[in-house]
Amino acid sequence: MHGIPLMILERLGPPLAVGLLASQGVPCSADGFKVVKTRIRIEDCRAAVASIHAGPVVKLEYKWRGPRLIYEFEVAGNDGARWELECDGYSGRIIETEQEVASPDEPLFAARRKLGLEDAQRIALQRVPGRIVETEYEVESNGDASYEFDIHTEDGREVKLEVDAATGRIVEDAQNEFFQTGED
Repeated sequence: MHGIPLMILERLGPPLAVGLLASQGVPCSADGFKVVKTRIRIEDCRAAVASIHAGPVVKLEYKWRGPRLIYEFEVAGNDGARWELECDGYSGRIIETEQEVASPDEPLFAARRKLGLEDAQRIALQRVPGRIVETEYEVESNGDASYEFDIHTEDGREVKLEVDAATGRIVEDAQNEFFQTGED
């Protein structure tokens, strides 16, 4: 089941919370709904992100990775780069840092790329059938390059999938995104 941070649902109250959950495709009813509780406030994750890369947050996503709720912050860094940092909603730790580049021809990405965009898309769609609605080019903290795809599935979900640009291996699979705000 999807979840939305409990603090948001509590502030909305049952009628609005149920509407929000329903808009995200989560079965629920006004007389009782189950949500996943997080231990960490989003503000705490934002502070952890700012301690690593200062700058305005231009996009925020809530998504699942396995049993964990992840807050992903996209930061327009004061250093001129775009950064994506993932914060674990249970521990408050930054669990991943990636630099987003504008194209697969950027030197940081191209240095590790062996797989073209079309091949990476084919691999992603074989794993998760649907329609690719967004593609990002990312350089991992260890220097590896990956294509990140947002895929809309036939059942209405949005799934994130990363394909290693050197090996074609799926490096992050089927992260169900259930909320996003900010730039696309």
